[in-house]
Order: sequence, then C-alpha cells, then structure tokens
Amino acid sequence: MNSLDLGILPACEFVVDNARHVRLNLPVLDSLARNWVHEPFQVPGWDEPIHWRGTPEQTLHYVLLLDALNFCFWVDPGQTRWEVEYRGQTFNGYKALSVALRRALEEGVRLDSAETLAAMTPDQLAHIVRGRGQIPMLEQRVEHARQVGRSLLDLWQGQFARAVTSCQGSALALTALIARDFPCFYDVSHYHGRDIPLYKRAQITVVDIAGSLNFQGYGEFRDLDQLTAFADYKIPQVLRALGVLEYSQELAERVDRQQLLPPGSAEEVEIRAAMVWAVELIRRAMSNLGRPLMAYELDWFFWNLGQTRLPEEKPYHRVRTVFY
Repeated sequence: MNSLDLGILPACEFVVDNARHVRLNLPVLDSLARNWVHEPFQVPGWDEPIHWRGTPEQTLHYVLLLDALNFCFWVDPGQTRWEVEYRGQTFNGYKALSVALRRALEEGVRLDSAETLAAMTPDQLAHIVRGRGQIPMLEQRVEHARQVGRSLLDLWQGQFARAVTSCQGSALALTALIARDFPCFYDVSHYHGRDIPLYKRAQITVVDIAGSLNFQGYGEFRDLDQLTAFADYKIPQVLRALGVLEYSQELAERVDRQQLLPPGSAEEVEIRAAMVWAVELIRRAMSNLGRPLMAYELDWFFWNLGQTRLPEEKPYHRVRTVFY
C-alpha cells in the first residue's frame, strides 16, 4: 500500500492547483527545507504526565476516545479559556483534554468500556472535563463519545483491539477503518466536484496508538511513513508566518479579523489542503537532501514552532468544526 490508497495527497495537490484564495511560495519552501536539514525532529514520547497508559487494550480505548474528542478548543475573544488543573499544573487545549480523561480513569470512570461511552450523558462528560471555563462544543463531544461506544459494540464486540488487529500492522488500513466505522472521524470535504479526504483525527489516532504503545504490539505499523501531516489550525498559521502559505487579500482580511469561515467552504478546504501539500513538499525536499523524515515528525516540528509567537505571526483561521 502507499499514500495514494487514502487519496489525501492527490486530493490536496488538486486543491492547490485550483485554489483561488491560497497559494504556496515554492522558493521560500525550498529555502526552509535546506535550512532545516540539520534540525532535530525527535517527537516526544508518550511518557509525559499528560497521558494515561493501562493495559495495551485499555490504552487503545483511551487513545480512540482522546482523539474522538480532540477538536476545537479555541474560544471567542472575551470568553474564558477552558483549562484543567491536574497535579498542581494547569493545562489547556489538547493537554487539558488528555489530563481530564486521565483524571477520570484514575477516579474509576470506565472510559475504557464501550458500554460506558455508548451511554455517556452531557452531565457525565461535563464532570469529566470540569475545570476553569467550559470546553467548547460539549454536545458534539458527547455525541462522539456515544458514537465511538456504539460503533465498538455494533462492529467490534466492544473491543477496539479487534479493529486494530484486523488491519495487520497497516497504518493506512487502520486510518481507513477508523474513518469508515466511526463517522465522527470521516473528515472529507468537497471541492470543485471532488471529494477531498483529509482524515486529520483518524491519522493522528494511528500515530498516537503507535507512540502510546512504544511502536510495539498493537502499535507496530509498517507504513507510518505513508501518512500525511494533520490538517489543523496551528500549522497553517505557522506556514503563513514563515512565508510558505500566502492568502488572497480577501481571505487574509477575514482571517486577521478573526471572522468565522464556514466549515467546508472553499477557503477552509484550500487552507487545509495547502498545509498538507506544503508539508509533503518540504518532506520530499528534505529527503532529497539526505534527511528522510515522516510527515508526522515534520507536523510535530511545525506545531512546536507555533507554541511561541513567530515574528510575522497572524491569527489562525477560525472554523467551528468537529474535525480539528
């Protein structure tokens, strides 16, 4: 199997070739690739305090739930940002979600049980993610938890390990399975009459499974190198600040004014597809220079760059969506 089997890269190339609102600055892209040939790209391990690990089978359930709920943490200007305190530290965003689930598991909540997830109520999830402020889109997250539980019970006898095992060590096959069997992961847009699969959360689930299990057992995949970057908010912001992504004047004004873009709009699809294709071109350029990397390693590098303000940084694009 190769990356064409998921259809992500050819779809993203198609969008970039037809885009009206976003373009790639290829000379800047090539220059950055040359500059980064000797940069460290080691992705952190799973053994940091924000993550939980039980038996391999329990860990699979935790990762699936974590990434089913891993979307849209930003709040409107003036609102209180959602934060969770855990063991004397305060976390926000993805890290807050991870520690909230870890805290619940440590308190005895059976989040590793498909039956528990299928019966999840808004009050129960609100208690699990309790903290300062409120997590955005709670109702959608409740539905995702229920959907994961129902799909596990209906299709896999309640055991995600059965689904992982059925893919026989293929990251691509597991990505496709997750997107097929759990509709909340079906991240496919439409552009100029064509389906554009991006599968952000399905792919990151597979990488998280690999990392959480130290790339062994259920976490051993032979084709992780065939996955793409994860189309989100932060990396387009970083690539724009670096000069790789360029927006039309109209789109730049909307993004910089923090105006909402409609989910599935041409502007949103172009931003996400251009981000994925840009990372792929950088990956290829660096490989040609003798520095082979996996897309998720570059993804982490860009995400980490975005954790401190860059000199030319502008706001990220805002979309209320369950896919990132």
